[in-house]
Amino acid sequence: MSRIGKLPVTLPSGVSVNVAEGVVRVKGPKGELSQRVAAGVTIEQEGNLLKVVRADESRQFRSNHGLTRALVNNMVQGVTKGFERRLEIQGVGFKSEVKGKTLVLSLGYSHTIEFPFPPGITIDVEKGTKLSIKGSDRQIVGETAAKLRGFRSPDSYKGKGVRNEGEHIKLKAGKTAKK
Repeated sequence: MSRIGKLPVTLPSGVSVNVAEGVVRVKGPKGELSQRVAAGVTIEQEGNLLKVVRADESRQFRSNHGLTRALVNNMVQGVTKGFERRLEIQGVGFKSEVKGKTLVLSLGYSHTIEFPFPPGITIDVEKGTKLSIKGSDRQIVGETAAKLRGFRSPDSYKGKGVRNEGEHIKLKAGKTAKK
């Protein structure tokens, strides 16, 4: 039995779940999310608990069992608390600002980078160098953070670029003078 898959998902008050035709829809105060359920896995609701049940002990169904439970749990957390990723911009002259629904980044290139917000995502900028990406869908929040980091990933010699908050970059020594 999957250690993750056998755990029930507790539904907080204000969250409603609808399971129909292989699709789970979770609705809460921060929005609505839907996810297709993998074959061989069913979701049963008992009061304020959701249980994920697999059809048999085949390898694929065992894999889908824990995955489906984790996805449903993330959906429930997303519509109640939401998810957040924080990024830092380091480098002389590197900055960011929000203009409407577009994030404008100055990352040392000859041009600015304009990044439109994906649907369901909000981005806040503090002091021009700290980004906060918030949303109810964990996957989209993570993808957005990865895209922003990919515009200028941290340099291994000076450490300049976009990094996750608290991320430590091990700097290389660089060239040394010949004696």
